[in-house]
Amino acid sequence: MMRFSRWVLFLLSPGMIFPQTAAVVPEANPGRPTVSTPATLTPVGYLQFESGAFGATDSPDFSKRINGSEVVKLAVHPRLQLLLDFEPLVHTNSNVQQTKFGDVVLGFQSVLFGAEAAPAHPTLSFSFLHKVHEAGVPEVDFGAPRSSVLLLLSGDVIGFHYDANALANELEENATRRFQSGQTLSISHPLKRVTISGEIWHFTQPFAKGHAVGSLWAISYPVRRNLVIDDGFDRGLTSTSTQWEAFVGFTYLLPHRFW
Repeated sequence: MMRFSRWVLFLLSPGMIFPQTAAVVPEANPGRPTVSTPATLTPVGYLQFESGAFGATDSPDFSKRINGSEVVKLAVHPRLQLLLDFEPLVHTNSNVQQTKFGDVVLGFQSVLFGAEAAPAHPTLSFSFLHKVHEAGVPEVDFGAPRSSVLLLLSGDVIGFHYDANALANELEENATRRFQSGQTLSISHPLKRVTISGEIWHFTQPFAKGHAVGSLWAISYPVRRNLVIDDGFDRGLTSTSTQWEAFVGFTYLLPHRFW
């Protein structure tokens, strides 16, 4: 009877009912914490979550802004990725204090040429984003575009990785729409298991008739292949820029492929 019970337990074990293979989980491809977005896509069929908390002070539109951020990415083809970007919570302190659910943005990114992931040669991508929910709260110095078109370039040179973006945005304020251009350049280099990133970025401010320029510094650390934590700060370099920004967060690639 005991021998029979052992056979029953063996046959009903998860390994017999659902045979398992020792699949290697792909590496996450973080888009945070820099302003620049990498031109390369996430692994096909895997959901990637980029989650974080952000705090900013001394901006033309607010004295303090705290928010959560979430970006969800899913590559449905080696050259096409779907994007969802939203703020679960936003708190601002200006003339009045506001706490709301933030903006929601949908979009896609498509590789024009280059490798599908971790390129040895440069990768060039195109991205389009459109805001589908407006929170109506004060934004950081470069605003929250209604629509954005981006060209993204990523590659490696003598041990350094770069991500460069050129942006064409549509801003809206009081039913008036204006064109905004932006440029970002992020350079990163690994130091043992830690990666150090430095970035310079620029956006025109058509409503303020100025320019927002910032310098960002960050570090990231891969806890596992599919989990990367990060931390950093940004310093505004013009009078119309948000003067200080700090952020912390992580990127998590769900280790189960949908197809």
